[in-house]
Amino acid sequence: MVIALPSLRLLYLMDEINDPYLTVKAIGHQWYWSYEFTNYEELAFDSYMVPTQDLSPGQFRLLEVDNRMVVPMESPIRMLIS
Repeated sequence: MVIALPSLRLLYLMDEINDPYLTVKAIGHQWYWSYEFTNYEELAFDSYMVPTQDLSPGQFRLLEVDNRMVVPMESPIRMLIS
């Protein structure tokens, strides 16, 4: 109990983002990811892995997807992952 309370406080402070520029909800399914951008109008899309036989030279096997999630640099972004 002595270690738990300071640790929980620290986790809460690290997770807190004041006034995020963007909120992204990423939902992991068995074979793909769904993304929802909730700060603006409802924007949602799915991201499926590109099959190995469809890869171009220089692309990464098991990492390439058909729709990449792109977010702005150096902006506070809240990520909700499930």
